[in-house]
This record gives sequence, structure tokens and C-alpha cells, in this order.
Amino acid sequence: MTTTTNDPIRRILAVALFAFPCLFVLVFLMHFHHGADFFHFHLHYVPRDPARVVAALVAAQNRWPMVHDPHILGYLSLPLIQLCAFALYTVGRTRRPMASALAMMTTVTGTIYLGGVFGMWTAFYRGLGNVDPSQTQGAIATFTAMTANQGAFLMTTTLAKLAMIGLGAQALTLIGRIPAWAVACIVAGAVLFLLFWDLDNWMTIGTLLMCAGFVPVRRALLAEEPA
Repeated sequence: MTTTTNDPIRRILAVALFAFPCLFVLVFLMHFHHGADFFHFHLHYVPRDPARVVAALVAAQNRWPMVHDPHILGYLSLPLIQLCAFALYTVGRTRRPMASALAMMTTVTGTIYLGGVFGMWTAFYRGLGNVDPSQTQGAIATFTAMTANQGAFLMTTTLAKLAMIGLGAQALTLIGRIPAWAVACIVAGAVLFLLFWDLDNWMTIGTLLMCAGFVPVRRALLAEEPA
């Protein structure tokens, strides 16, 4: 009979494996204005019209709390990804210590750059809410230039994808430690992120797949280690 560990660190890591996907599902769902919007699947991301985005944000004048912005919630949830990375490493290092360490480093590195992505969008959206309505046209031009998929913006978003590459690689190091279906779920979830970056319905599905794959990881993490 398997006993449950009393190690507080392992228990915290197990909580992170549940909290991260739950919070990110909420982040993605907050992007949909209507429930039916979730079922509009696309194969590639098409940015919203900058003029409409800026005009709406300038008109709103930040009249909603910061926590109502999904970018804020995602930004504040990012440490959980690093805890998940360490949780996967803790389980995988018993079989493949070097590969587990390298994969964990990839996840952690990508999460740092992912923080840059969420930080940019948080700053853009809250900053535009402070713009004087008479300066809307200038704000539109600035927002369009700053969010063009090139230069520093492209570099940051590209490096952020290392987080999902790392999580997928970490799942592969768990082959033999958790059921094959769980490995497949985590890898498939990471792949959906990479293929459909910024498409919130696809990323929601990817996050749910990871959540399912994390269940056996939590069990392995909480199992009492032999003395």
C-alpha cells in the first residue's frame, strides 16, 4: 500500500500542478465575451483591429479593477509554472536526472520570457486606459507599431514558447514513471499551445489536457519515498 508523503515541499508542488492549469483555463475563458465564441476555432491567429482595441480601452478609462484583466491574472500565475517544472523534475530525475534537469531549465527559461509577454500586454492595456481621448489616433499608431510581430516583440513571444517546449520535454522524461496516456496528454497540450499560440480556445483545450496528464504526476509526487 502506497503511503502519502508528509513533505511540505512536495505538497506545495502538488497544489501547483492543479492550480496552474485551473488558473490558466480561467485566463483564456475571460477572453471570450460570449460562451458561443469559444466554439469559433481558427487555424491561425488574426490580431484584432488595433483601432477598435485602442478606442475601446481609451473610452473605458480603466474603470474596471486590474484583476478583471486576464493578462494580470496570467502574469501573477506564472510562478506556478516554475513550481510545476520543479514538480515534473522531482518525479523524473529518478530515471533520467540529466534530461530532467535540462528540460526543467528550458521550462524555467521560457517562463521568464512568458512573463515578458504578459507584462507587455498588461502595460499596454492599462496604459491605454490612461490616454486622453483627444490623443486616440496617436495611441492607435503607437499600439500598432509596438504590437507588430517583429523585432523585440517577436523575439519575446518566440522565446516565451520555450516554456511549452520545456513542459513537453519534461513529460517525455517521465516515460516509465507515469502512464503513457498521461505523458501523451501533457505533450499534446504543449503542442496545442505551440501550434495555436494566442488562440484561446485551442490553448484552453491544451491546458485541460495538461491538467489531466498532471494527475498521475501528483500521485507519484505525493507517494512516500522509500527510506
